Amino acid sequence: MTSKAAAADRDFLVRGFTKLSDRHLHDPVVIERGKGVWVWDEEGTPYIEAVAGMWCASLGFGEEELVDAAVTQLRKLPYYHTLTNKTVGPAAELAAKLAEVVPMRDPKVHLVATGSEANDFLIKFIRYRNNAIGDTQRKKIIARTNAYHGATLGASSLTGIPNMHKLFDLPLPGILHTSDPHFYRAGRDGETREEFGQRMADELDELIQREGPHTIAGFIAEPVTGGGGVIVPPPNYYAAVQDVLGRYDIPFFDDEVINGFGRTGSWFGAQTFGIKADTMSLGKGLSSAYQPIAALVVSADIYEGMEKGSDEVGTFAHGATYSGHPVAAAVALRTIELMQERDVIGHVQKVMPRFAARLHALADHPLVGDVRVAGLMGAVELVTDKATKGRFDPVGKAAALVQQTAQERGVIVRGIGVAESIGFSPPLVISEAEIDELFDRFALGLDDAAAQLRVS
Repeated sequence: MTSKAAAADRDFLVRGFTKLSDRHLHDPVVIERGKGVWVWDEEGTPYIEAVAGMWCASLGFGEEELVDAAVTQLRKLPYYHTLTNKTVGPAAELAAKLAEVVPMRDPKVHLVATGSEANDFLIKFIRYRNNAIGDTQRKKIIARTNAYHGATLGASSLTGIPNMHKLFDLPLPGILHTSDPHFYRAGRDGETREEFGQRMADELDELIQREGPHTIAGFIAEPVTGGGGVIVPPPNYYAAVQDVLGRYDIPFFDDEVINGFGRTGSWFGAQTFGIKADTMSLGKGLSSAYQPIAALVVSADIYEGMEKGSDEVGTFAHGATYSGHPVAAAVALRTIELMQERDVIGHVQKVMPRFAARLHALADHPLVGDVRVAGLMGAVELVTDKATKGRFDPVGKAAALVQQTAQERGVIVRGIGVAESIGFSPPLVISEAEIDELFDRFALGLDDAAAQLRVS
């Protein structure tokens, strides 16, 4: 029997990343409550949430400290803005706390509502700054194929996934894409990982030279590509890329929306992979998803150009109603404090070997062609045949099925159709025993899918 919530969803709600007409065929799963790494649907069925919602509920569900932070701020000041000459305490304190933890010197912080906004505003801010300092030809931004950077027009243009461009008239002009450093799929016969990493950097160099270095405003990348399949580049890749960027004085725009706040075993993916960032886009784990909040952090050099432009125009003519929302900022501030007080990064480093071991153990399964992992973030890529790395037709068929069969076994995973992969990013507070239960359940779901696909 269809519940009231499911019926309302079917009749009125437009959900993302789903075939819209499917609402006529079956009801959605209505998630009703959560605690720790577990969530329950409205029928009382428990699931291990192996992707922390959307890579984001890092401290798990039902964390009372964050609830209390929200309620306290709601009672004190439920809303005010940070425009003109006004501010709110939680926003200012959060900016100071972020300046303390990000690996940048003298950073400046702009608070926003979502990671998509952070990346969209990045395009806007960089154009403003470059125009202000007289570098008016630097407009183009290079992203990577298969990357995900958000859902606004600008952020979707940075995204390099074809289905997210089709019918939306995207990407917008001035957004370029270079190759995805996916060694399993793009490595050549006999090529080492290091040779592949250098080849990817050389391709970036060729693109920059072809377009003209004086026209390139920046290069944007997630340290580990999340929505494109949890792609972990070869160890030498970022050093080689930064050599190329340095040659032409091109900034590195670091998208930490998924990678940040402990996901890769460090505070930020930039630290895990040796990236020297000129900007950082933050979100998701910033508030453990308890409130919608994100941030764009810029270097002193970029900020100084923005300030110069503001002096020229007479104002920095940009703002958003919910920038620095006091409730969201208070929750984000408390999230970072809890991570420090509880040494959440230390916990991640303690349990991530078990996570990696259980993921790598899946490599022997007949459906699994590749295993990728960084910290508490990983994926398995599904194939028709290990020897040929064959892909299913249509691509995404197996990922969708495994997502469903795993859910039937009580674990929620992320089917990444574009990469025919299953993504994992459980709450950072997960225990080793819960990691074992997660993968015990997932292995059963994988077997169920293999049987249906007749892969053995």
